[in-house]
Amino acid sequence: MKPNIISESPRPIWQIPIAALFFTITTLLILLALYQIEFTEKGLIIFLHRIKPCIFFVSIGIGFTLTKSIHIDIENSKFRPTYNIGPLKIGSWQTIKNYEYVSVFHQPIIGGDYIFEVNLWYDNNKHFELYEEDNYKEAFLIGYELSEQLNIDLLDATEPNNFKWVDKDKWKTKMAKGSIE
Repeated sequence: MKPNIISESPRPIWQIPIAALFFTITTLLILLALYQIEFTEKGLIIFLHRIKPCIFFVSIGIGFTLTKSIHIDIENSKFRPTYNIGPLKIGSWQTIKNYEYVSVFHQPIIGGDYIFEVNLWYDNNKHFELYEEDNYKEAFLIGYELSEQLNIDLLDATEPNNFKWVDKDKWKTKMAKGSIE
């Protein structure tokens, strides 16, 4: 069975040229510093000072391209969070056993808005962050699908101090009718 992939929304297309600009500036600064390098102690210090802005520019470029994905291999109970910077993917597989439930809850963010998070709870009190989304329906559907695939319960924790176990049979009916709020 091929692993499922839960992925953040792709970056807007306008952010790609901005990221490319910052990566290009970084490359030019490094090339310029290498061209002017002197192999003395003072030359090395000057080289390091010329490289410092590269950290700033590459950080901005990464900020405009970074996305997160979760690869799920249910047959082997493995999960792999990956951070994607263009075609580069960084992450490793983790084995998780003793699934308990999936929860969907909201976190306040700056400005009074909320972001919805989907977590997989296992081994009594451990959790694995699967997904973040600013859309309740999208986050809930991800949580629902995963709870169905793992055959575990789903907890709706979107209202503070009013957590509810979701009746998944009712949700199946709602989904069949297309009446999900």
